[in-house]
This record gives sequence, C-alpha cells and structure tokens, in this order.
Amino acid sequence: MFGIIRPCRHRLSEAMRTEWMAHLCGLCLALRGDHGQFARAATNYDGLVISVLVEAQSPADEGANSWRRTAGPCPLRGMRTASVAKGEGARLAASVSLVLASAKMRDHVADGDGVLARRPVAAAARRVAAKWDRAGARTGADLGFDTAVLVDAVERQAGIEALAGAGTSLLTVTEPTETATAAAFGYTAVLAGRPGNKAPLEEAGRLFGRLAHLLDAVEDLAEDAESGAWNPVAATGTGLTEVRRLCDDAVHGVRLALREVDFASRSRSRLAHVLLAHELERAVDRAFGTAGCGHAGHAAAAGHQDGSPQGAFGPPPVMPPDQMPPGQGRPPGAPPEPPRRGRQRGLIAGCAVWATLFCTCQVCCRDPYFDPWDGQQREGWCHKCDCGDCDCSNCGDCCDCCNCCENCDCCDCGCDCGC
Repeated sequence: MFGIIRPCRHRLSEAMRTEWMAHLCGLCLALRGDHGQFARAATNYDGLVISVLVEAQSPADEGANSWRRTAGPCPLRGMRTASVAKGEGARLAASVSLVLASAKMRDHVADGDGVLARRPVAAAARRVAAKWDRAGARTGADLGFDTAVLVDAVERQAGIEALAGAGTSLLTVTEPTETATAAAFGYTAVLAGRPGNKAPLEEAGRLFGRLAHLLDAVEDLAEDAESGAWNPVAATGTGLTEVRRLCDDAVHGVRLALREVDFASRSRSRLAHVLLAHELERAVDRAFGTAGCGHAGHAAAAGHQDGSPQGAFGPPPVMPPDQMPPGQGRPPGAPPEPPRRGRQRGLIAGCAVWATLFCTCQVCCRDPYFDPWDGQQREGWCHKCDCGDCDCSNCGDCCDCCNCCENCDCCDCGCDCGC
C-alpha cells in the first residue's frame, strides 16, 4: 500500500472512516473485477481520491444504491461484509492506479531497489508493468478516458531525470507527474456530468501530482543517499527549505482550486474536502517531520512547552534522530470508542480467521482490525498514528484544527468554523 494521503482514524468520525474504507475497498475490488487478483497489488491510498471526487460531483438526487454495493467477506476486513464504492468512479480510480503503479514499478527497476536489482526479477517486473499499462488502458477506454497521457508522462519521466542536474528546477522534474494527475482529476468532472469543474480539478490534480512527487523524494532522501539511487532533490541541489516552500504553495493552491469546484452538496463533498484540504497539509508535515496538528496549543499539550513542532514520524530530514517516540494508539484522554457488535464465531471458525489475519499481516499493520470472535475493534501492533495528541473527534477540537478554509464542517461534528 502506498500514497501520501494516509488519514489517521483518530481524526475521522465513524461516518468518515466508513466512507473512506468504502472507497478503498471499492478500488481494490474494481481492480480485481476488471483485471484479476494480482492487480489488487496496485491498490493505493491516493488512487481512491479519484473515486471520491466522482461521487462528490455526482447528482445529489441519485440514490445511495447507485454508488454503493455490499461486498462479500474479505480477509482484510476480518472476513466480514461491507458497503463499498462501485461504478465508474471506482473503475476510473482502478485504471489510473494501474498505470501509475506500473510507473512506480519501473522507477524501482531503474533504481535497482532491493530484489529488483536482480535481472530475472527486474525482467518479470517490467512484464507486469507493461501488462498493467495495457489493462489500465482497456478500462480507461471503456470509460472514455485515454490513458495515453498517463503512459506518455511515464515514458518522458526517465528522459527528464537523465538530463536533470544541479540547478535544474524541481518543477521540470515533477512536470510529467503533474500532467498525469491533472488529466485524471479533470476527467472526474466529465464522468460526473459537470464539465465546468474540469479546469479547477485539473489545477488541483496538477498540484497534487507535484506534492506526491516531492514528498516521495523527501521521504526517500536518506535512503537514496545511502543506496546511491537517483533522487530529484539531491540531483538538482535544491535545499529542503525551497522544497518545503513548493509543497506549502501546492497545498494552498489545491485549496483555492477546490473553492472553484461545484460539488453536488456539502455533505457529499466532505470526504474530498478532508483529503485534499486537510490531509495534504498533514502529509507535508509528516514528510518534513513537523507538527501533525497546525496549531501550537496541541504541541504544548503533547509535552512541548515551547510549542515547537515535533514530527510524529520522526525528525525533519536534515536533523539528527529525534528521541521522542512516535505517537501511537489512542490519544490520552480521548473517550473510548463504543465496541463493534458483530456476529459471534465458534472456536474453529474464529481460529481460522485469526490465522488469516496473521498470514495477511493485519494484526500487525491494519488499524483497526476486528476481532474474529466478537467483532470488536483492536489496535494494530505496528500502527503509527500521525495525529499525536490532537483529537479531532469532538466539535471543539474540530473547530480548533480547521483553520484553513471557509465554513469548514468536514469533521462531521455539526459545527461551522466560519474561518
């Protein structure tokens, strides 16, 4: 699983978490339905934004059944059913995810990362990437979306990187990614029947692609330096201060572009707003090791009396390792979540599902996962939460955190921040 948008469940209401998982599972199942089980490896956190945007713009008078269906039991949900996204939005997200995942795979092959440094493995990875390109093109064609612009961007990227050197603008290196994501975001307006939204969504997509490229480079900076892999920040000699400025400008630009988008209704656009207006900023904070919450009050409450930012995922890239442990688990003082009531399983069935959870790493990596016997939520062992001590689960904290946009009620707490 990859992507820059990874919202912490402590910041999302129960309704938001359900909607988020509906789109994530819908993307995964769309990949399986159109391209087979192995294609589900292309499921990613950023791709589901495409599905979210299509639904947020779809006519408000459409019934819920038009964009949701009940999916069968899945090991990644503790063998329970769920309501998942369906339709053109999920299929477009699957098409884009396949093409961009193939690009990511080719990039790892070119850099010789890990086992991909071995020729037989690299050759197999190239074949898989080519297959995903063709599969994504087929699904895109069914929806009227020409994935050639995505493939062209992928092919141009290697040539641009080969020519980049000290003094080259980072925006020259990120241009192919920006072009690809702009096309994907813009086509959501066409699918939803709102062509007037195409221009602002293309602008939001262009800046989203810039962020994705830059944040990936920042997070890999130390590792690439150690392995000798090509990194755009190091290759162009751009300072991290300038990279951070570009990222912050892109976040601001996405918010401005979203203001020009005509969504079906405020309730339908909440998740899109959370992901693109709030979680992008937190993704930048996470990559640079700065505070996960935008105001100093929560930093002080977390034990930093001077209000200085501390990264939930470690220190900034240019600083020595931070001694503070990463924020994990439920924030102190937060009210306990009500237990999830599920059907009871017997000893044999419960043990079988437990075995599946262990074999699929859910007990370690999924948060929350559901107990196979009683259905209650459990904390993943290795879960990292980037919200620190900032609890946005109630109205007060929601309004304190939402200080970036007008009439921000995205936390689903019934408040109107008016900021």
